[in-house]
Amino acid sequence: MTTTDQPTTVDQQVARPIDHDKLMAFVFRAVDEVGATLNTALVVMGDALGYYRVMADGRPTTPAELAERTDTSEHYTREWLGAQAAGAYVTYDPTTGRYTLPAEHAAALADETSPAYLPGFFQIAHGTVRDAPEIVEAARDGDGFGWHSHNTDVHHGCERFFRTMYNGHLIAEWLPALEGVVDKLSRGASVADVGCGHGASTILMAQAFPRSVFIGSDYHPESVDIARARAEQAGVGARVRFEVAPAASFSGTGYDLVTMFDCLHDMGDPVGAARHVRETIADDGTWMVVEPMAGDRVEDNLNPVGRAYYGFSTLLCTPSSLSQDVGLALGTQAGPARIRDVATAAGFSRFRPAASTPFNNVLEVRP
Repeated sequence: MTTTDQPTTVDQQVARPIDHDKLMAFVFRAVDEVGATLNTALVVMGDALGYYRVMADGRPTTPAELAERTDTSEHYTREWLGAQAAGAYVTYDPTTGRYTLPAEHAAALADETSPAYLPGFFQIAHGTVRDAPEIVEAARDGDGFGWHSHNTDVHHGCERFFRTMYNGHLIAEWLPALEGVVDKLSRGASVADVGCGHGASTILMAQAFPRSVFIGSDYHPESVDIARARAEQAGVGARVRFEVAPAASFSGTGYDLVTMFDCLHDMGDPVGAARHVRETIADDGTWMVVEPMAGDRVEDNLNPVGRAYYGFSTLLCTPSSLSQDVGLALGTQAGPARIRDVATAAGFSRFRPAASTPFNNVLEVRP
């Protein structure tokens, strides 16, 4: 006589012994998670209303004083400050009834020049969660949801978050980590910045290397319009051109450098995009691929950064890929090995990790 495994029923699951202490520990962890979810909106609120900027001087403040200094309602500053104190974003002195934003927190929440500036991260998360109902419906049958379909907090928050890292690392660390690239850019090179979004990376490189010319491309017309305006404001409009084009059909050939910043994993057909890079790059050119920090195994990514990126992958990046032709859906946590597979399939022969930060992998790909 043989036996077969029977599926576990709901009754059998409930019958498993429960450790009450572990249960309550999880419940209170869940309460903290709900508080953190709400705090994402509160940080966006504090950024939009200037609360953090006003408190950045380190002066202890009452709700009434913060309301007066920001021309907002004390009813809201009182509750907002309470929430910020409960989450340890600000400190509270019960003897004076005043709240203080620590200097370290001010650097992350109020100083746009700081490499740790975070409001954009909260903004993109807030916008992503707001569109979650659309993703729930898409997940039922495997549909996608395009980047262009998201609310503007996703677009602007993404640019603000990644611009912070580009400002801190692109010119000083990432480009110098690539073989011979800085010398070429200093002498005068041609550069294609694919998936340029609002043009932050393109403009930054153009400002640093005045002898080089740059073309930024993105399939999202509204982003390209913003990029063009910002290039003019930055005074680099004569050497920077932006076009509306998918990654697999951007114009030009013979590029000394092709860059993709945090966008390859969002593409429906990353191999097709990589083949187009191979066709348009110079024989001695370099393709720089900047991707979200990830290891090659799930267990490599079970950490706070990986958790955030898996969340974005589920709600933002994978739906974006699935909305396009092919829909390979690499995922935000693809890891260097999968990016190497994409590059190899496109005909590239050299691949190496060149640099990294807690949030990004920088990969050098060459013919």
